[in-house]
Amino acid sequence: MTKTYNVVVLPGDGIGPEVTHEASRVLEFISSKSSDYEIKLTSQDFGGIAIDNAGVPLPEATLKACEAADAMLLGAVGGPKWGVGKVRPEQGLLQLRKHFDLYANVRPALFPSKSLLSHSPLKPEIAEGTSMIVVRELVKGLYFGDRVEADLDTPGSTGEASDMMVYNKNDVQRITRLAAALALQQTPTAKIHSIDKANVLACSRLWRRVVTETIENEFKGQVEVDHQLVDSAAMIMVSNPRKLNGIVLTENMFGDILSDESSVIPGSLGLLPSASLAGLPDGKSDCKGLYEPIHGTAPDIAGQGIANPIGTILSAAMLLRYSFGLGREADAIYKAVETVLDTPDLGGLGLRTADLGGKAKTGEVGDAVLKQLEKLLA
Repeated sequence: MTKTYNVVVLPGDGIGPEVTHEASRVLEFISSKSSDYEIKLTSQDFGGIAIDNAGVPLPEATLKACEAADAMLLGAVGGPKWGVGKVRPEQGLLQLRKHFDLYANVRPALFPSKSLLSHSPLKPEIAEGTSMIVVRELVKGLYFGDRVEADLDTPGSTGEASDMMVYNKNDVQRITRLAAALALQQTPTAKIHSIDKANVLACSRLWRRVVTETIENEFKGQVEVDHQLVDSAAMIMVSNPRKLNGIVLTENMFGDILSDESSVIPGSLGLLPSASLAGLPDGKSDCKGLYEPIHGTAPDIAGQGIANPIGTILSAAMLLRYSFGLGREADAIYKAVETVLDTPDLGGLGLRTADLGGKAKTGEVGDAVLKQLEKLLA
C-alpha cells in the first residue's frame, strides 16, 4: 500500500516563492521515483502575503492545512512593505512555533561544496573541515518569559525594564534527547557541545546539570558531551570552529546568536537549511517539522530569478530525513547539490548564483540538481 506524505508549502514573501518552487520540484521528483510513497504538496498564504490577502500573517485556513500536514516547507517572510507595525509577518512564524510546540531549531553549518571554501570570511585553513549542527531550544527562555517594558515617558518613572528567563527540567531533557538522536545519526557518532553561562545564570546551572544527567542516564557509553561557556564558545567558533564540530546544544537566546555566527562560516546564507522540530528525528516516531532556509526575503532581488535555491532544496532534504525517515533520498539531494556546485563549467567553477559570484538563474540551479538526482536515483 502506497503511503501518502502531505507537505504544506508556505512560499511567503520576497524570494520565498522562487526558492520554494525549486524545492517543490525536487520533492515532486523524489515522489515520482517511488512506488512505496507519494508526496503531496499544497500551497498556502503565510506572512506578508497573508496580511495583504487576509489581514493576518497566519490565516485560519493556513493553520488548518498545517495541522493536517505531516511537514511544512517555508520560504521566508517579512519585508519593508509591512514594516514593524502592530501586525507583522514574523508574528505568524512565532504563532506556528508555539502552536505546534516546535521546540528544537536545527541548523547545520557545513560546506555543501569543497570548492566554496574561498567564500568563507575565515581563512581557508581555519574554516576547512567545519561541520557542526546547532541545536537551539526554541520555545522557552528569555523570548517567551514575562517581561516589563520600560516607561520612559512618565515623569519620575525609573525607566526600568526586565525580561525573565525560565527553563524547567523537562525543557532541557527533551532538547538534550533530540541532540543525542542527531549525534547518533552521524558516522562516527558526533560529540555534543553544550553551551551555557553556568558561572553566572541559575538557568544555565540547571541546563548544565540536566544535560549531564540525561546523557549519563539515557545515553551512557553512546554519546559524549562537554560543556562550554557561551562567551568562550563564540570565540572558538571563529578561531578554531572544528573544535565545535558535532552538535552544538544550547538555549534560545544563545542559540539565536551562535547559529547566526556559525551560518556565515560557509560563505553565503543562501546555502544553508534549517528545521524546527516538534519530535525526535529518529525515524521511529512522528516528527512534525517546519523546514526553511536560513536567509531572509531579500526584497531587493525578488522577482529577478537570481536567488540561490540551495538552502531551500537542502531544507527539503532535511524534511525527507527527519519527518519522513527517507535518509537515502535526503543523501541523494545533498550529493546532487555538491556535484552541481563542484563540477567545473566553462569558467572553471560549478554552477553559481549571484551570491556566490556567478550568473546562474534560480531555475537553472534547480534544473541542474534535478538532472543529478535523475542519475543518482535511476
